[in-house]
Amino acid sequence: INRMGRYAQLVVGPAGSGKSTYCNVIRKHCEVLKRSVHVVNLDPAAEHFEYPISLDVRNLIQLNDVQEALNFGPNGGLVYCMEYLIEHIDWLKDELGEYDDDYLLIDCPGQIELYTHNSVMKKLADELTNMGYKVCAVHLLDSHFVTDVSKFVCGTLVALASMCQIQLPHVNVMTKMDLLNKVSKDNDMEKFLDPDFKYLISELDNSTGTRFQKLNHSIGNLLDEYKMVGFVPLDITDEESINEVLYHVDHGIQYGEDDEPKDNYADEIDQDEDEE
Repeated sequence: INRMGRYAQLVVGPAGSGKSTYCNVIRKHCEVLKRSVHVVNLDPAAEHFEYPISLDVRNLIQLNDVQEALNFGPNGGLVYCMEYLIEHIDWLKDELGEYDDDYLLIDCPGQIELYTHNSVMKKLADELTNMGYKVCAVHLLDSHFVTDVSKFVCGTLVALASMCQIQLPHVNVMTKMDLLNKVSKDNDMEKFLDPDFKYLISELDNSTGTRFQKLNHSIGNLLDEYKMVGFVPLDITDEESINEVLYHVDHGIQYGEDDEPKDNYADEIDQDEDEE
């Protein structure tokens, strides 16, 4: 099935959240669905890949070179590299010219300040949109965050900051669900996937003590007022879970709406399953 159009997932999230694994899993899944998919590496510090790279930012700039030439540390060097990419955006435009009708998975660096308060990813998103891409930001959060309420609230704040900063259609994905033990999975995951912040803040109060309650409640009110952050769980060993994540992203970028009815997505999945 070939749907014409320019679509891209901007895969973001903290280091260790599973961005490269996500890109590889979605790539394989899309190939089964007969989609023409390419993975773009935008991490100038990356060394090992689980997937074939169609476009590599390291051909433009590498973190090691920046650190040696400018005596920068890894964080400052990474910010410099991404700002350099934006300054040389014509390089990216030329490279992407070969993929006019393909589906891109853009694997981004794991430095969270690039998504929360630095403008570089917003500029990249704007450039991709101006190139005619329908882009969805996919923010990943490691499922181990649900084992500690304070960790989860922090992760949710980062996700919210990322949503506000990048300003794209946005899907938050809870990764590594397959690695959670059964006790954690049975511990009412719904309160984390569709967060009940009043309940979570009461749990946070119990773990932090009275001196932080006012701060806890201010954070809870902020998250509850926005009501923007929920998570789609991803278990990479479960095809239905992968389907569900891809469905949410496709809905965000209106994948195929220009040339096929939206409900044909289910037919695409069913047809592939019948072939198996």
